[in-house]
Amino acid sequence: LLTNKSLRMIIAAVRARASTSSEFVVAAVTLLPTRLLISFCSIGTMASYSTYLTREKEEELRAIAKAIVAPGKGILAADESTGSMAKRLAPIGLENNEENRRKYRQVLFTCDPCMAENISGVIMFHETMYQKTDSGQSFVDLLRSRGIIPGIKVDKGVVPLAGTIDEATTQGLDDLNARCAQYKKDGAQFAKWRCVLKIGRNTPSHLAMMETANVLARYASICQQNGLVPIVEPETLPDGDHDLARCQKVTETVLAYTYKALSDHHVFLEGTLLKPNMVTPGQSCPVRATPEEIGLATVTALQRTVPAAVPGVVFLSGGQSEEEATVNLNAINQVQGKKPWALTFSYGRALQATVLATWKGQPENVQAAQAEFIKRAKANGLAAQGKYTGQYASNKSKESLFVAGHAY
Repeated sequence: LLTNKSLRMIIAAVRARASTSSEFVVAAVTLLPTRLLISFCSIGTMASYSTYLTREKEEELRAIAKAIVAPGKGILAADESTGSMAKRLAPIGLENNEENRRKYRQVLFTCDPCMAENISGVIMFHETMYQKTDSGQSFVDLLRSRGIIPGIKVDKGVVPLAGTIDEATTQGLDDLNARCAQYKKDGAQFAKWRCVLKIGRNTPSHLAMMETANVLARYASICQQNGLVPIVEPETLPDGDHDLARCQKVTETVLAYTYKALSDHHVFLEGTLLKPNMVTPGQSCPVRATPEEIGLATVTALQRTVPAAVPGVVFLSGGQSEEEATVNLNAINQVQGKKPWALTFSYGRALQATVLATWKGQPENVQAAQAEFIKRAKANGLAAQGKYTGQYASNKSKESLFVAGHAY
C-alpha cells in the first residue's frame, strides 16, 4: 500500500528518466507495478484534457438549446429523407419528386404565424434546407422571420453493424465537420443525428451500445465546434414483444452508455438536447401500459441516467398515434418528482399524419391541412406543460403510425 509521499517519489523517478513524452511513457511502464500503471495512465489522460469551446461559443449553444425547449414549445421533425417521403406521398397518390416534396413542406412552414407559440424549431433534410416558397423566400428565412429556429439532419442513415444480430450503426462522420460549418453559415442553429437499437433476447449488444454512444458523442463534439446544438438521438425501437420493464432497463442502459461517451468526448452538456424514445411496451407485447405507467417508467429512466446539466429532453413519437404521443407526453409531465430538464416533443409523423391526409396534394385543401397542424401543435404544447385534456382528439389522430424497423 503506497502513501502519497511514496507515489510522489515514484512519479519523480519516472520524470527523471524522461525528457520527452514518449520516454515518459516508457519510463512509467518500466518503473511502475502493473496494478498502479492503469491508475497512473488515467492521471496522465486527465492532464491532457483541454477545453475546446470558447466561453462565447458555450453561451451561444446554451442560449439556442434553452430557446428550443422554452415552456410549451417543441420541435417539428420535417427531416424525412427522399426515400421516406415516398412512403408518405404514395398513400395520397402523389409522385415522390422534388416539387411535391417542396409543396408539402411549404404547407407546414407557411401555417399561421401562431404556430411559433408551440413550435420552437424545425429539423430539415438537406434538400429542404435550400428550397424556397412559391414567392421565392427561402424556407430558412421564412422560419427565422417567424421566430422559429432552423435545424438540420446530418446523419446519412443506418448501416449494418458487422458481427451483431441484425444491429446497426449510423454513417456520416467522415465529412461532418465541413458540412456542419456550411450549415451554420447557411442559417442552421441545431442538428440531429439518429442511431437505432433493437430490443431482443440478446440485443442490444454491448458492441451496438458502445458504437452508438461513441458515434453520437463524436457527432455532438463536431457540431458544437461549429456552433450547432446537437440533438442526441439513441432510439430504442418499439419493435418486439418486450414488456414495459424490459424497455425501461434497456433505455436506462443505453442512456448510461451515451452519457459516459459524451463525458469522455468532453461534450458541453448545457449545449445539447436528448431525443430518446418514451419507455413503452413493444408493439407485439400482449400487455399494454397506461399513460401513467409509461410516464412514470420514462421519468424514472431519465432520473437514473440523464445529467441535470442537460437543458431538455425532446421525445420522439416512435410510431405512436398522434393522440397517443400527446397523451403520453402529458402523462410524463404530470409525474411528480425531480425533473431538472424540460420534457417536450420532437415529433414527425405524430404532427404530420392528419395534415398529410387532409392536404392530399390539392391546393384547395391547404388551409384545412394547416388548421390540423395548428391543432396538433397546440395539443403537444399543452402536453409539454402537463395541461392536455384531450380537447384536440379525433378519430384520425388515434390511428397507429407504427412502421416495423422504421428508418428515416
